[in-house]
Amino acid sequence: MREAQGFLLVFSITSLSSLQELAELREQIVHVKNDPNVPIVLVGNKSDLEDDRRVSRSRAFAVSQAWGNVPYYETSARRRQNVTEVFVDVCRQIIRRDVARARVEGGGGGGRDHRGGGRRRRRERERQRSRSRRRYEEDDEEDYRGGGGHGGRRSRWEKWKKASSHCEQS
Repeated sequence: MREAQGFLLVFSITSLSSLQELAELREQIVHVKNDPNVPIVLVGNKSDLEDDRRVSRSRAFAVSQAWGNVPYYETSARRRQNVTEVFVDVCRQIIRRDVARARVEGGGGGGRDHRGGGRRRRRERERQRSRSRRRYEEDDEEDYRGGGGHGGRRSRWEKWKKASSHCEQS
């Protein structure tokens, strides 16, 4: 528990006592880590046994809210439903926490922000797509006017433009 960076607290939706036992376990985690905001994901397992449910979604969600808005998922190991998602969520929480700590320890500015780098790359990809789209439209417009050697046929762009204008009028 001392060395762990994040926790998946898993209970069975078919057993109310399993959820109640997690409350004590969470308190131990918070005490040992000395941090009420430790990365935790609350997981209700056996979602495939809906007929045997003893813990309502609203009750489990209320617990997640009481624990500081920790994410709540319902999973089914049998169906392999949401299993990957819970691990991804706790890993994201750990990464966010590490990045925030690095900013605080490093003075908040010098290091590269992982999210900012992704945002910049995303913006650049959007600009490139936009340029390509404009070139495609210009080429199609030239083809339509007869400059492309297609004999003035209506281009894909022109057909799309005409079809979309009809949709807007309706």
